[in-house]
Amino acid sequence: MMNRYYVTTAISYPNGRPHIGHAYEAIATDWLARFARLDGRETFFQTGTDEHGLKIAQAARKAGVEPKQFVDEMSRHFMEMCDTLDISQDRFIRTTDHDHKAVVQALWERMAANGDIYLDRYEGWYSVRDEAYYDAEEILTAEDGTKLAPTGTEVAWTVEESWFFRLSRYQEPLLKLYQEQPDFISPASRLNEMRAFVERGLKDLSISRTSFDWGIPVPGSPGHVMYVWIDALTNYLTPSGWPAEGWDKLWPADLHVIGKDVVRFHTIYWPAFLMSAGLPVPRRVFGHGFVLNRGEKMSKSLGNIVEPMGLANTFGVDPLRYYLLRAIQFGQDGEWSHEAIGRRINADLANDLGNLAQRTLSMIAKNCGGMVPADGPATDADRALIEAVEPLLDETRAAHAAVRPDLALDAIWARVGAVNAYLNETAPWALRKTDPARADVVLYHAAEAVRRIVIMVQPAMPASAAKLLDQLAVPEGSRSFANLDERLKPGTALPQPAGVFPRWSEPEQAEA
Repeated sequence: MMNRYYVTTAISYPNGRPHIGHAYEAIATDWLARFARLDGRETFFQTGTDEHGLKIAQAARKAGVEPKQFVDEMSRHFMEMCDTLDISQDRFIRTTDHDHKAVVQALWERMAANGDIYLDRYEGWYSVRDEAYYDAEEILTAEDGTKLAPTGTEVAWTVEESWFFRLSRYQEPLLKLYQEQPDFISPASRLNEMRAFVERGLKDLSISRTSFDWGIPVPGSPGHVMYVWIDALTNYLTPSGWPAEGWDKLWPADLHVIGKDVVRFHTIYWPAFLMSAGLPVPRRVFGHGFVLNRGEKMSKSLGNIVEPMGLANTFGVDPLRYYLLRAIQFGQDGEWSHEAIGRRINADLANDLGNLAQRTLSMIAKNCGGMVPADGPATDADRALIEAVEPLLDETRAAHAAVRPDLALDAIWARVGAVNAYLNETAPWALRKTDPARADVVLYHAAEAVRRIVIMVQPAMPASAAKLLDQLAVPEGSRSFANLDERLKPGTALPQPAGVFPRWSEPEQAEA
């Protein structure tokens, strides 16, 4: 296992407030980063906002403000989302950052020096909303005659002088990449889509615009600004400090976590740009699915946007994080509903983990003087519990490597179930009357299993896990995965237990 771990989200277009899809991506990537840190890896986690392009320029004009003022305000909402949802990014990059501009221009100059950029005239279909060019065979026609991209967004015929990138030169190198590094694109369905797209043939790509000026200037070409995707994709390289010395300490990235709708840009355009500049490609790109609202993708036009800040206020930050990580198979589309979150809170958090911790600690407080009870000779039931819980780290590591937070939480909750079953089988409340020493041993093993489980829960629910570890008197410096085998010390004083996961009930509706 490499000790360094650099993980990124796709940076968001700040032309509105964040929706639950933005939250989902940020929370999942935060789980990946927190897990790696707890596993002893030197971790760098980046997210941010993509602030250039025609779409931003038009939105700013509509709002009656300058583009920079517009993105300053919009980006603030995304930063606030990260703060509210306990996202532990090491850098929130904005593509208007000064150091980013220098890296993008340096990348352009490297591609030009390699003979991959030339001046020509662009004529074709362009979607402002997607900031994407589409071939004629991809264009659909609506009933009213409107031309649409495959994504359903409106396209317009565009004609202007443009710099082009020789994307066609990279068809075979890309296919070779996919062949030699099959996990470069995940899940496998995304790899198959991109391989098929490349095999059909690649055309050179228009990479500059002259019809607006809100973008990074093309070096040595007055009046041209760069195609927004060159600018946006290069954000992943920027924190390395390239081309300054030492850039290879951070680059290449270990993982880009992105939405499935932008896989083409990240797995065709981006590796081709990097190959042209003589740079390593990222090790992996994972295209996750959408969070659907009653079966539909959320969009402003449908009026079904769900803002994560409201959900966090309603359900709590950690319960929302848990729901999004557990309920949706990462890589596939998933359904969100108000009722489903409530059910998960009550079943998984209040009834399962919350009740397990509360009843274990309450019995210790009542019967063991509020101190970690004494251990003793292990019975078959004790050994079975230990054997059930000990493989948890290996299983969650495998889930992390597969970019499957849902599988990690499935494994953790299987152990929650095992400890609850152990308590039901051994019944320490009954043993207290006949064999108090044995009851102490049972409570010790239950508390120790809870400690191991809660350490593994931290990447998903950091604040709640911290409260539970406090109640187990686990020092802050002993909460990493390297500390899993540091068992609870009998005789350690424990604070008064308190519930961490209250049950959810729908607020009563006021009478009209």
